[in-house]
This record gives sequence, C-alpha cells and structure tokens, in this order.
Amino acid sequence: MATYSFDLDPVSVSIDLSVGHIAELKIRDGNRILSPLHRAPWVDDLEADFPPDTPANVRRLSGDFFCAPFGRNDIEEGPSHGWSANSAWDHIETTRQENGLTAVFRLQRKVMGAIVEKRISLIAGHPFIYQEHSLTGGEGSVSVAHHVMVHMAGGGDLAISPKWLAQTLPEPLETDPARGRSLLAAGTETADLARFPLADGGVADLTAYPLGDVHEDFAALVERPGHSLGWSVVSRKLECDRIIVLKRPDALPLTMLWMSNGGRHYAPWSSRHTGVLGIEDARASPLGHADSCRENSLNQRGIPTAFQLEEGMASTVRQIIGACASGKDGDSIRDVTVETDRLFLMSQDGRVGTLAYDPAFLSA
Repeated sequence: MATYSFDLDPVSVSIDLSVGHIAELKIRDGNRILSPLHRAPWVDDLEADFPPDTPANVRRLSGDFFCAPFGRNDIEEGPSHGWSANSAWDHIETTRQENGLTAVFRLQRKVMGAIVEKRISLIAGHPFIYQEHSLTGGEGSVSVAHHVMVHMAGGGDLAISPKWLAQTLPEPLETDPARGRSLLAAGTETADLARFPLADGGVADLTAYPLGDVHEDFAALVERPGHSLGWSVVSRKLECDRIIVLKRPDALPLTMLWMSNGGRHYAPWSSRHTGVLGIEDARASPLGHADSCRENSLNQRGIPTAFQLEEGMASTVRQIIGACASGKDGDSIRDVTVETDRLFLMSQDGRVGTLAYDPAFLSA
C-alpha cells in the first residue's frame, strides 16, 4: 500500500494514496495518543475474502474519504461513492508555514470532467485536521459527502447540532435475512431523533449507539436552518474520548448516519464489522447521483443536493475532524460554540472544555 504521512504536533496523518482514504489519524492529548477513526478489519488481512465485484472503497475502507458523487453512481460510469473514493491520488506538494503545514493531493481521474484536489492542513497545537476538497471545471452537477467513520468498542453517544428532521431510505440497507439485518423502519421521516420508529414497531434513539445487536442501518439528518456551524461529537465510553466533526450547514446541509454493527453476513463484512458509526456530512440525495441532480424530496424543500460544475469555476467543500480525551466520567455534549480562536464543548453536567481552533477555515 502506498501511503503519504505527515505530522505536526499534536496530529499525525497517513493517506492511502490508492483510494484517497485517511488510513490513520492520531492526535496527542497530554500523555495519551488518540486514534479517533475506524479502519475495517479486512484492510490489513492478507487472507481476506473479496467477491470479484467488491469496490476499492470497501476493500480499503478506512478513516474518512471524499465521495463525488455520494452513493449510487448512476450518471457517469463508475463505482459507488465515485472515483474520488475508489482510485489513486497523487501527492502534489507539502508546504510549511510559520505555525502549520498543508499537504495537497490530486485525484488521477476526473469527476464529471472536473479536477479534484484534496488539501489537508495542520496547525501547531490544534487537535484537528482542516480538510478542503475542490472540484474545478467540469460540466453538469455532482453530489458530494465526507465519509467519516468512528469505531466504538463499547458504545457511546452522539451529540449533534440542531436538526430539522431525520429520514430513512425507501428500503432498508439489508432486505434478505440470509445476507443481513436492518432495524430502522424504512421510508420513515420524523423530527424526534430520540424516538425513531423501528421496523418491529418499537423506537430507537439515534443519538445512542449501538441501536441494537446485529444490524446495518442508515438515516439522513437535515440541518435546522439558521445556524452557522454544523457539528457532531461522538463520546466513546471505553475509549474515554470525543471525536469532533465540524462543517458549514449551508455547504453540507445533511448529516447521514451509517450504523454498521455486524449486520452484514457476506464477505468481506462477514458479521465482523461491528461498532462502527459513519458520520457522512453531505450535499446529496441519499438515493444517489441522478436523484441528487434532479428535483427530489429534499431540494423541493430548499435543501441543496448537488454542486453545479462549470468550466473555469471551482466548488469547494471544507470539513474539520478532531479529537480530545474525555476521562472515565466524561458526560455527553449538549452544545458546541466558537469564540475567537477557541472551540468550546459544553457537557450536559455544565462542564466546559476548550480546544485551540481556527474559525476562519469554515467561515472562508
């Protein structure tokens, strides 16, 4: 595997250049080294069983990757989640500034004729990676998403910026009991994330993970209008840490949750992909590229689901991922705010944690 690694205290990053995934992210917090992102168990298994049609993004499933388009790739020929998640990237350059560095990568293929570049910046003393993806030129429209994945060995809770509603796909992710199992009721929409309907008539709290034993589920959450910062914070119980994902709601109005807890029985999943929560900030329709680019149930309500590509123009997507220790008695988060150069995490019990942070990155 060809990787490119770079670091600046307290963060180190490795990029899998064969697919553009973050292969490893480590963040130092005091005397602890945190590993906030997930890596599928088969990636490093030399004897893993892959059916012939397994896409590269599943074979190399790691950390976070950029989807262009998100999900079903049904306009331009290509694999699910696009070539940006399935094909090779080149490292272009790494530049160093007085208190930071930026590594630049370029996708070897084009997406809808657009050149795709990835820029990951580190700032000395900041427990975050500052990511930017740009699509320059091209023609037509494209949906996009980040595909952040967190592993929880003993469960955890999810705190999120205010959401307008949550909805599931018309059909569950797994429909054949011989191949897997889903728990959430399909084709459902509700504003109450703590009582999302289950297929068996019960309810589940989408902010507490896992939802149950042996399941594979997906829900799309729509940001509530009027907020300048979108955020997700996963507080992991056994790991005693918090994973923080930040975005601009106007650029990425959806946060899609992929809940993978042993609910796929076929290879390479083989019921061993457990405790994984995907936090997929997106400008997309969950139904795929074609649906994102036409009139759909989301953009009919004013929620953008694609970027328009144009020769000589660039569409830019920014997102931030970070982590911090929480301690054994860490309480869940109720709010995230920004003041000058600090990010404030406010817990349910009233405690406040602060992290060094660059607010200009998302406001640009």
